[in-house]
Amino acid sequence: MSTQANIVSVRQKLIAAADRLRAAMNELEFGDPVTHIYNPLDYAWRLHLQYLEQASPTAEVLLLGMNPGPWGMAQTGVPFGEVAAVRDWMGITGEVDGVDPEHPKRPIEGLACERSEVSGRRLWGLMQERFVEPSVFFQKHLVVNYCPLVFMEASGRNRTPDKLSAGERAAIQVHCDQHLQEVIETIPWKHLIGVGAYAEACFERVLQCVDAPKKREMTLSKILHPSPASPAANRDWAGTVIRQMQQCGAW
Repeated sequence: MSTQANIVSVRQKLIAAADRLRAAMNELEFGDPVTHIYNPLDYAWRLHLQYLEQASPTAEVLLLGMNPGPWGMAQTGVPFGEVAAVRDWMGITGEVDGVDPEHPKRPIEGLACERSEVSGRRLWGLMQERFVEPSVFFQKHLVVNYCPLVFMEASGRNRTPDKLSAGERAAIQVHCDQHLQEVIETIPWKHLIGVGAYAEACFERVLQCVDAPKKREMTLSKILHPSPASPAANRDWAGTVIRQMQQCGAW
């Protein structure tokens, strides 16, 4: 297969996997205290496609987050999707559709959103500083989220997947595990990096279903999550993560 054909094949597989995931997620139901559910793979699908079109078959490092933040992927369709990084650095453009029902405290404004996602600003800010050009980053890296859904309570408070009921977590896990396995098997990764403990645990579980020869070629590691809710992340997150990436051999 030619290099160009391989690039197209990898991107098509990632897009098809994401398309199956977004359809599966739309079939799920969630109860109290969750009152609003956003699926950015639906309303921001055009932006997500532009993101996946930057994936490379030569990528070696797969970074995994948990689920979208309200001012990041929820707006842009890109994992940890800080608006400025997505629009100005990656060059992703376009409009997003509306959501119904929309929580009044969590409006979807797409790339026009003026709020900043701190986790995304930290993660993509580090990548921009280290690699300068997005093409250089994507040549060796890709970032995905385990679950594409945003869960909100009546107050507008974000509810992460680990806080859902056991039944709801199990329903999500079936489809998100399948999607993650497909992503892992699409490219011959060398490093699987969980952004936080939750993502690392997802990798560990899904790797049990991956063929042994492929699994032996990968190393699993964890980096500090960039959330401002973490005191450790508020003390030189970038410096900590650079050391962690170097220690595991990814950088």
